[in-house]
Amino acid sequence: MPKKKQKTKKTKKPLNKVNFTFTRKHKVLLGSFLMLLGLALFIAFVSFLFNWKADQSTLGQFGDRSIETKNWLSKFGAEISNFFIYEGFGLAAFSIAILTSLTGVYLFLDLNRKPLQKFWFWGIIVMIWFSTLFGFFADKNALLGGIIGFETNTFLQDYLGFAGTLLLLIFIFITYLVLRLNITPEVIQQYFKKTKKDISEEFKAETSTDITENYSEEKIRVKEQTKEEQITAEAKTSTTEETEEKSTTPEKEKIVIKNEEDEGDLAMEVETVTEEEEQEDNLSNRLVKDFGEFDPKLELSNYKFPSIELLKDYNIGGGITIDQQELEENKDNIVNTLKNYKIEIAQIKATVGPTVTLYEIVPEAGIRISKIKNLEDDIALSLSALGIRIIAPIPGKGTIGIEVPNKKANIVSMRSVVASSKFQHAEMQLPIALGKTISNETFVVDLAKMPHLLMAGATGQGKSVGLNCILTSLLYQKHPAEVKFVLVDPKKVELTLFNKIERHYLAKLPDTEEAIITDNTKVINTLNSLCIEMDNRYDLLKDAMVRNIKEYNDKFRARKLNPENGHKFLPYIILVVDEFADLIMTAGKEVETPIARLAQLARAIGIHLIIATQRPSVNVITGMIKANFPARIAFRVTSKIDSRTILDSGGAEQLIGRGDMLYTQGNDLIRLQCAFVDTPEVEKITDFIGSQKAYPDAHKLPEYVSEESGTGLDIDVSERDKLFKDAAEIIVTAQQGSASLLQRKLKLGYNRAGRIIDQLEAAGIVGQFEGSKARQVLVPDLVALEEHLNNE
Repeated sequence: MPKKKQKTKKTKKPLNKVNFTFTRKHKVLLGSFLMLLGLALFIAFVSFLFNWKADQSTLGQFGDRSIETKNWLSKFGAEISNFFIYEGFGLAAFSIAILTSLTGVYLFLDLNRKPLQKFWFWGIIVMIWFSTLFGFFADKNALLGGIIGFETNTFLQDYLGFAGTLLLLIFIFITYLVLRLNITPEVIQQYFKKTKKDISEEFKAETSTDITENYSEEKIRVKEQTKEEQITAEAKTSTTEETEEKSTTPEKEKIVIKNEEDEGDLAMEVETVTEEEEQEDNLSNRLVKDFGEFDPKLELSNYKFPSIELLKDYNIGGGITIDQQELEENKDNIVNTLKNYKIEIAQIKATVGPTVTLYEIVPEAGIRISKIKNLEDDIALSLSALGIRIIAPIPGKGTIGIEVPNKKANIVSMRSVVASSKFQHAEMQLPIALGKTISNETFVVDLAKMPHLLMAGATGQGKSVGLNCILTSLLYQKHPAEVKFVLVDPKKVELTLFNKIERHYLAKLPDTEEAIITDNTKVINTLNSLCIEMDNRYDLLKDAMVRNIKEYNDKFRARKLNPENGHKFLPYIILVVDEFADLIMTAGKEVETPIARLAQLARAIGIHLIIATQRPSVNVITGMIKANFPARIAFRVTSKIDSRTILDSGGAEQLIGRGDMLYTQGNDLIRLQCAFVDTPEVEKITDFIGSQKAYPDAHKLPEYVSEESGTGLDIDVSERDKLFKDAAEIIVTAQQGSASLLQRKLKLGYNRAGRIIDQLEAAGIVGQFEGSKARQVLVPDLVALEEHLNNE
């Protein structure tokens, strides 16, 4: 026990001798000394600029009291100024005075001293740079850059020359701007974009602040007057009233109130403290202030949207031409036909559209609507027209509509709908310009609110043109960072033009060569991959505590989500299937199940489906699919049954074809003329986009391996692939058991690579199938692999 005590004493004594506690008093004294010293240096330096010539003869005679100097700090000022300015760094020596005073302020106020290291480091760098810069232009005038600046400049010019020295100074200046001030070209560009907006907002803020402050001061003054009259003696009542007063004056951080006191009572002070802000919000606000909001378009910041000039104008020189004679003839035929059946008309009105004219009639009182509805074929016979459609009654109006095709139809060009202000200024997430209504108005819808679209129609009635119209609309509105397409084209010829924008807008599986899917067997893997992507996105939304993709991306732009935790900007993904019936025939439930799952769940995380088919039968468009596709488009079909299958009502069999269609989003039917975009126009657009800078590859969907690829555990050794050993060495070397790795290294197809992975699993080299993850490699190195194969 005594030995232990002696040991503790020996260790404590030297510590007490060496340790010096830098108390608050010491900080105040040292801080005040440094502040005043810096101020003295600043005064001496300023005086030296005016009196340095007169004081040159007094230098070096500091001990002679008979000599007088004109410096404001006498001999001390003349000597120290000559040392730092003339013999030192010239005008840049003012940095020493500023840094000294700044150090004193930090010590005096007991602030965090960590920033002082940066201040001194960058302050010395700036002082040397300015000294060299002034010496560069001084031309033997040592007062500007000092002797150090002059000699440094001379040394640099001897080895780098005039141009080299200038370039070095410019490079150091750029380094300071980037590393110290965080100024980059993007920050400068963003600053100039916001300058005009900031000026107007500051003016509005100043005027509103003045009004608010005047109102608040007046309100506080009145409340204080009334309070002095009302307070008697009880501190509890006064405390409650003052708390209410604080709630009306939020601009005050602290309110101190003294109650009036009666004789013998003590005064009481009520002090309130504001709540602290959350650290996370402060951090995100600082990031936004320093770097601006996250911009997903930054990687392709120079991307240019296609111009309207790439689209053809099919109606040059005007819009719809009205044939007055045709209108009069149709009106007379409608009126006479109804009169033959003793149906009198009180009023008739015509609205001319691009392909169809709507005649609105108001029957006399007492006429049954069903009686007019049953005359559909008779009216069509009298007008000698194809596709008469009667709307009885028109929703929202007290009229009956009769749609009659025009003898001369006008083409609705894609250019006209894209150029319309309704489309250009659409405040939608995924705006689509489908065409024009009967009243010749551009019809724009939001795919994000549909949220999925089902299209049907007979062969040659405009489905493929409708798909091109939808894709073109999105290409004209959305940046490549904001939307990605997954294109399924069993026909192999309809969507091939979009191959040119693969690295801009398309998404595909990691192990596929072509982004546009034409093989029905690969559609299953793609759909299941989208289901994996959907689940992953829902996990991200759960971690971010938001409900949909818009809120998530807004939060990510505001830098409130950390990318190190897996968060990233989520683009919209749009799945387009050109011929759904063919998929159902070849794959059946394997396609229908993931389609139904995506349709049910994917709307909130930005995955939207557009499915087209030419055979709208119940075994293709099942009840499960229809329930999740409220938005539907029907082109002309061959029978009423098909119309009821797609629209749940008739009318599609009365359309006239060539883009004439009916659109519904769960409510009323709207007749539209689909915008026409021809193949050469799509080719020009894709060429224009494809010629620009793109991402390194198409957007990667999660890897999906079907269950069949992980079941071959009884493979015979004699049936192994010729490349089995090479594949085993690649897998063991990379320690990554994936079929895509073998595809890249051995240049194999997906099926052969999958079979080799099955053989490696049967041989005990890789583990079991684990979904989207790579298989676990069970052999640590090549030596162990050789022993493993020999033991077999």
